[in-house]
Amino acid sequence: MPEDCAGTRKTCLKSRTALGSPGISARPVLHETDGTRMFSHHDDTGYVPALPGIARKTLVHGEKTLLVEFRLTQGFPLPRHAHPYEQTGYLVSGRLRLSIGEETRELSPGDAWSIPSDVEHGAEVLEDSVAVEVFSPPRADYL
Repeated sequence: MPEDCAGTRKTCLKSRTALGSPGISARPVLHETDGTRMFSHHDDTGYVPALPGIARKTLVHGEKTLLVEFRLTQGFPLPRHAHPYEQTGYLVSGRLRLSIGEETRELSPGDAWSIPSDVEHGAEVLEDSVAVEVFSPPRADYL
């Protein structure tokens, strides 16, 4: 571990000059020795196609959770499916009609949901949307 990293933590903040202030970190330095990604800074790169009209970007992940941003295009459905991951989400922008099991709700920015493991779910994308979701355990196919 570099000299300027404290203890056994996997991340460290190197002392750099930011905004003219010595000792303030401009960006955290990430040590991915344990396979986790602890920090993510906003940019428009790194999105991969998930399905037609749907792109995803893994933001951060730990041993037990994974955080993903989805960009969904109006008119492109998310077909009903199920998986062994618990999934909790938050709608940042847009509108969705989300079905979880037998329940369907229309969602607007600020709405949230939780999908238990192995429960069938899907969505209609009513407007271009951005959703952020947590998966537990982390999906290896999203790393």
